[in-house]
Amino acid sequence: MTLYISDRPALSVPALSITDYVLEHAAARGDKPALIEGPTGRVVTYAELDDRIRSLAGGLAARGVGPGTTWALLAPNVPEYVVAFHGLALAGAVTTTLNPTYGPEEIAFQLRDSGATCIVTVSAFLETARAARAHCDVNEIVVIDGEQETPFAALFGEPMTRQATVDLDDVVVLPYSSGTTGFPKGVMLTHRNLVANLEQFFGHSAYGDDEVIYAVLPFFHIYGMQILMNAMLRWGATVVTAPRFDLPQMLELTQSWRMTRLFLVPPIVLALAKHPIVDKYDTSSVRQIFSGAAPLGGDVAAAAAKRLGCTVAQGYGMTETSPVTHSIAPGEYRPGSVGTLVAGTEARLVDPETGQDAAPSERGEIWVRGPQIMKGYLNNPEATAHTIDADGWLHTGDVGVIDADGHTFIVDRLKELIKYKGFQVPPAELEALLLADPHISDAAVIGVPDDEAGEIPKAFVVRAPGADLDAAAVQAFVAARVASYKQVRLVEFVDAIPKSASGKILRRELADR
Repeated sequence: MTLYISDRPALSVPALSITDYVLEHAAARGDKPALIEGPTGRVVTYAELDDRIRSLAGGLAARGVGPGTTWALLAPNVPEYVVAFHGLALAGAVTTTLNPTYGPEEIAFQLRDSGATCIVTVSAFLETARAARAHCDVNEIVVIDGEQETPFAALFGEPMTRQATVDLDDVVVLPYSSGTTGFPKGVMLTHRNLVANLEQFFGHSAYGDDEVIYAVLPFFHIYGMQILMNAMLRWGATVVTAPRFDLPQMLELTQSWRMTRLFLVPPIVLALAKHPIVDKYDTSSVRQIFSGAAPLGGDVAAAAAKRLGCTVAQGYGMTETSPVTHSIAPGEYRPGSVGTLVAGTEARLVDPETGQDAAPSERGEIWVRGPQIMKGYLNNPEATAHTIDADGWLHTGDVGVIDADGHTFIVDRLKELIKYKGFQVPPAELEALLLADPHISDAAVIGVPDDEAGEIPKAFVVRAPGADLDAAAVQAFVAARVASYKQVRLVEFVDAIPKSASGKILRRELADR
């Protein structure tokens, strides 16, 4: 076995719940801005954040919300998202985070699977939440910014001074991921998982006391949840939230709030590298761009770094790893590298054909092991066993190469998952949807390279006998039923879908076309 071990100092994980960890120094920071709502300029100080979280937790506990309870959070990046997430965690409950671009059917699936009994949302998403509620056992909707249903303000009560009794290996959050294949699955992440991974992330980082962070990457996604929300608030940074990405707004906020770090995904880094509007704004305060969620090309990174006069780094991980397993430490940047292993993490590169460890500098599937690895998939032991083997190795489905200095480069993907602008698009989900159209007799979906999005979903469609079907009709059928990032961008009609003797779609043949 060829074992790769992090060269960072030994990891010591504080014995704290995620909220105790994030809030440990909050009250002492007093009037320092913790959260700024970017579009409005509304400020929430650290002392106010600490008080609101504790008051919400107390109110929830008084309502009987605590261990054994799961609530869903359906909201954009606003300060109240942080309050809701940590209020629930402090009360001992579990939060499942919903993608606001999901349609009612997608939301209802997650609500049913997670066992959520309440949705916390905003007015803009209320009708979607109501439509989803009709298909599951949710008995209450809480509205952050309105009086409809149950107002968020009605939940607050006497502040909870201590974490509700939980085991640190209890699940605290259930984001959903498609893993290496298949339909979305609830990723069971514990208090210990989250705290350990934040400590691992900080061991690869160097931040000042004056950090101002741009937070547009959604808090429902593990990258936004852990790095932009939890890590930065633990550190004491000021987090400027934005509900959606808008390049001029990002540049305006960067200029007005003197942002020091931009945590982004490759398509936004590409915009910073190439869009002419960037030169109209003062971005001199930016020290670093950190890219994640999908591979960032070395040329794009270099162009963005030169234009903004800052460093560009990237990392690697999965929802199932809380998420960081690799990161670029200060002064260790290499073009195309996702960095080295974070503290307490081991890796192997395994030949997917032979099951043997790849030789040094040869490619292999990345396997990782460490305290940040999920507890498993909710209600799905089969998928858990497929992803995490008996020795605790998580099989990522990504193919990498590790150089002599321990830097990892992602070179391919075994898993079927399509990454559109950093979001997961499971082909199986789109294929099942396409086959529900009576005009389609067979279908397959693959990802094809795209400069802006990374990959876009392409559907290969076999028309049903006698069907009069064009590409626009196929795209419209899908668009009416899924989130925008899952929509089919290209359609090709074929006579048959290539399959193996066992009936598995031969995606490589489709890609080779």
